[in-house]
Amino acid sequence: MAEMRGERENDMNYIASSGLLFKDGKKRIDYILVYRKSNIQYDKRNTFEKNLRAEGLMLEKEPAVANSDIMFIKIHIPWDTLCKYAERLNIRMPFRKKCYYTDRRSKSMGSVQNYFRRIKKWMAQNPMVLDKSAFPNLQESDCYTGPFSRARIHHFIINNKDTFFSNATRSRIVYHMLQHTKYENGISKVGICKLINNGSYIAAFPPHEGAYKSSQPIKTHGPQNNRHLLYERWARWGMWYKHQPLDLIRLYFGEKIGLYFAWLGWYTGMLIPAALVGLCVFFYGIFTMNGSQVSQEICKATEVFMCPLCDKNCSLQRLNESCIYAKVTYLFDNGGTVFFAIFMAIWATVFLEFWKRRRSTLTYTWDLIEWEEEEETLRPQFEAKYYKMERVNPISGKPEPHQPSSDKITRLLVSISGIFFMISLVITAVFAVVVYRLVVMEQFASFKWNFIKQHWQFATSAAAVCINFVIIMALNLAYEKIAYLLTNLEYPRTESEWENSFALKMFLFQFVNLNSSIFYIAFFLGRFVGHPGNYNKLFNRWRLEECHPSGCLIDLCLQMGVIMFLKQIWNNFMELGYPLIQNWWSRHKIKRGIQDASIPQWENDWNLQPMNIHGLMDEYLEMVLQFGFTTIFVAAFPLAPLLALLNNIIEIRLDAYKFVTQWRRPLPARATDIGIWYGILEGIGILAVITNAFVIAITSDYIPRFVYEYKYGPCASRFEYGENCLKGYVNNSLSFFDLSELGMGKSGYCRYRDYRGPPWSSKPYEFTLQYWHILAARLAFIIVFEHLVFGIKSFIAYLIPDVPKNLYDRIRREKYLVQEMMYEAELEHLQQQRRKSGHPVHHEWP
Repeated sequence: MAEMRGERENDMNYIASSGLLFKDGKKRIDYILVYRKSNIQYDKRNTFEKNLRAEGLMLEKEPAVANSDIMFIKIHIPWDTLCKYAERLNIRMPFRKKCYYTDRRSKSMGSVQNYFRRIKKWMAQNPMVLDKSAFPNLQESDCYTGPFSRARIHHFIINNKDTFFSNATRSRIVYHMLQHTKYENGISKVGICKLINNGSYIAAFPPHEGAYKSSQPIKTHGPQNNRHLLYERWARWGMWYKHQPLDLIRLYFGEKIGLYFAWLGWYTGMLIPAALVGLCVFFYGIFTMNGSQVSQEICKATEVFMCPLCDKNCSLQRLNESCIYAKVTYLFDNGGTVFFAIFMAIWATVFLEFWKRRRSTLTYTWDLIEWEEEEETLRPQFEAKYYKMERVNPISGKPEPHQPSSDKITRLLVSISGIFFMISLVITAVFAVVVYRLVVMEQFASFKWNFIKQHWQFATSAAAVCINFVIIMALNLAYEKIAYLLTNLEYPRTESEWENSFALKMFLFQFVNLNSSIFYIAFFLGRFVGHPGNYNKLFNRWRLEECHPSGCLIDLCLQMGVIMFLKQIWNNFMELGYPLIQNWWSRHKIKRGIQDASIPQWENDWNLQPMNIHGLMDEYLEMVLQFGFTTIFVAAFPLAPLLALLNNIIEIRLDAYKFVTQWRRPLPARATDIGIWYGILEGIGILAVITNAFVIAITSDYIPRFVYEYKYGPCASRFEYGENCLKGYVNNSLSFFDLSELGMGKSGYCRYRDYRGPPWSSKPYEFTLQYWHILAARLAFIIVFEHLVFGIKSFIAYLIPDVPKNLYDRIRREKYLVQEMMYEAELEHLQQQRRKSGHPVHHEWP
């Protein structure tokens, strides 16, 4: 108790030293409102502020130092008002020390646990683990909690009224009051959000607890405040290898942001085994590259000439000129590809199932088990649109605006039509890039630079990828505005409905935008080109693009690698660079306009950037799209988990730095899960199984090699130890074409990738029986792979419970103990009152 009391006294010292007090030096500042003196809506402000004072809040005005037109309103919530609203909102507060229950099995395991504990102390400390001595606020709460009640205030552990309610709790209570206070007569004339929308106020935010930097080292003088502690032990780049102080993040920013960082940290940690396995598959390809039968045959095929890949400027090409591409393709298309695809499908399921367990543990630790979100207020746009149509709310029992079903369905259909229009726009952009590839490949094939002329296919693909990336980033800007328009057109009832609808649209738009070109390369490039002498042409003008002689997988790897790498760099730059530049400009204007003046903390906060109006949507969207990249086409790019891991290590500290130093302190909101994003992640996991099955079966050469090995190769009829079953595969996979049919004045035969009859057969250039065998094997593989992996995923999901058994038992026991303790505490209180009044003391209820 003494330690806890000391920590709370230190908290008050931090508040006093940071200047977050009223002018009397006693009342702490819990919230800040900002308005412009030149704004004419002072009647609404005066009524609003008068009603706030009537509700029990204390207000104090103070002009800005650097801008004479800006006025700050400091808000303090007194103890009595805190207690009244804490009881009204059912806020749970500590009231009794925990007594831990241990069964016989736990007692019998005590000696074993002590033995392992001694071994752990003997071993060197894990450098990734946080030093708990540096985090006094990270000590686990040893108290049971219960809904706060003024009638039973004697039950609760109150050492200091100023610090009994945390800063986050005080801010939430003040925000609740701001949201439910009227500024004009009328049912809908309520809330600070509406006043900000109509310009009466320009901002409302809880203040930071002080500066995030100190001239004195934290090791010798300790942290100045929780913000300083978060910066030194979490947000600095030097802390990249450390675990996150989730309890302190939750204490400072609230449970909703704490859950985001917990999920991001869990996702990053789970990427480590995926990245290691992907790296092993890649290195397996490197070490066995030179022993690959297919690569050896391609590299030695000096007398095999491939048919021209374009009509005008392309000539015959020796097959061995594709030696490098064949070896690079083998890095991503080898014996470990199928195993890695199955592993990643199982990994996605394990990641999501264990996250549910991790979430349940956090909700228990953060005392969110019995928390229920209060009924949301209606959006002002919804009220303004449907104020004439009212219906009684079944929860509150009060009349409120209602949207008719016919109107809702009509608007939803218009919104869906807009979504399909934007998706068709994406497909049009991909088609434009395809046309560009068809037009430019002839130019690159006759380019004056010898390097580009020799590698014109690679140059075509690389240029198309870069152009496609620019188109993706440009369309993303348009998508956001269209998503805004369509979501507002639906008139969602509450803010959470608006956020879910907007998030789903943004995910669909950006997912299709990012992956449409990848889907084209994986499943359409080189599939419908025809054959020499009868090529299919786009608009009867441009010959469709063929795959490289070594296959299409190298194009798919290039597309994924470039887009994933460039997008991560761009996102990280925009997340950190944009706020840094804006905040630098704000500080520059202040220094230019005023000299030798002490800027108070709330004004420094005002000069920071507000948190994104979408909340955490942009953060989740970026990571969910990355999760799609990591799982959907991982069979073609096993290095995707490694790139994602490296990015996320940076992302965690970048987001931490942004929240601590570049943004105003957001409202510490509460939440018990990650919302709609979990369902989207599950959908991506299902889609990943299907796409990886198709990539292995259609894009890679795994199935053709498999069919040749067991049906047409040297091992088909007999197997001898040491014999290579893929011997002759390259020659078998290439068809013949008579050059005299091209009219180029050449004779002989050229080869092309397909399974068609030779010119001298009875049915020249028709599909052979081997083609149909391969097609059947591909379809069979897709069916078997999907059923096998989905079966394994379902079995794993069944085996892993959402809540750990010991946690489930502990929650049930604590509910029982809380009831018993409340009974005992009330009985003890009654006995004390009887003693004071001189009445006889009973040891049971009177």
